[in-house]
Amino acid sequence: MIAAALTGAGLSAAAGLNAFIPLVIVGLFARFTSFIELPDQLMWLQSWPVIILALVFLALELVLDKIPGVDHVNDLLQSIVRPLVGGVIFAATAASSVVDQSTFWQEHPLVAGMVGAVVAAGVHMGKAASRPAVNAATGGTGAPLASFAEDATSVALTLIAIFMPILVIFIFVALGFAFYRIVTTGRRRRRRRLELEAEGRAEREAEALASGRGTWWRRRWREGRERDHRAPKDHSRTKSTSRRLRSSLTSSTIAARTRAAKGKSAVGGKLRASRKAAADAAQPDASESSTPQSPPQMPQTPQTRDDQAPH
Repeated sequence: MIAAALTGAGLSAAAGLNAFIPLVIVGLFARFTSFIELPDQLMWLQSWPVIILALVFLALELVLDKIPGVDHVNDLLQSIVRPLVGGVIFAATAASSVVDQSTFWQEHPLVAGMVGAVVAAGVHMGKAASRPAVNAATGGTGAPLASFAEDATSVALTLIAIFMPILVIFIFVALGFAFYRIVTTGRRRRRRRLELEAEGRAEREAEALASGRGTWWRRRWREGRERDHRAPKDHSRTKSTSRRLRSSLTSSTIAARTRAAKGKSAVGGKLRASRKAAADAAQPDASESSTPQSPPQMPQTPQTRDDQAPH
């Protein structure tokens, strides 16, 4: 029972790294050798259509998993395929009549499938978590190397699980330690790179400010921040200042309105006085124009004596 469990767990872990490598190897071993004899309900795993289809998907997996960025999408799509294949492989190999003579896994194929799915899902989660750390630490150049290492580990783990299942325990410990180191190292490198970028940006800003090449708003903002950090904040003083400012604004507003009202009244008085003076000046002209004028008299010329004497 233990040997069959270790065999099934090893193959399920291999499926968590690459779902189609253990599927192809188990199908070929069951078809061409007598070392693995699958139960009747899982004989379809050694059929040629399944083996050919698994080979096609294996070729796609080997290509897509080595492209930075595409490997994340591939891991997302394989989140269902790998646990499913892991459960089927565990149930098939643990129930094999050659690997182990125990009948527990033959009588409980559902339990075997669930255990295999859990193991494959755990390894898949570790792989999916470590790959972004590798890409971030290497700028994407480490994706092909990491994928090649995972494929080689999947092949080796499949063969070890079939021929030497006791070594599966050590393989599990080594995988756990490797995933932990990759994730933690990637996070530290990413954090260090961000710190170096922040330090470089701060140095460039300081040099720009020192040489006067920095933008005016950035200098004003930095000076304001430094002044705020140096001066202690006094909330009571701030409140009293704002209160005095509001009162001064209110009094100045009232005074401005009063001056405006007085100016309007003075202008109105001057306008009325000018209108009255204009009316008074116009009245004598009207009275003079209303009185009739006598026609002008022609001056009389005196007559001479010659004109007065009768002819």
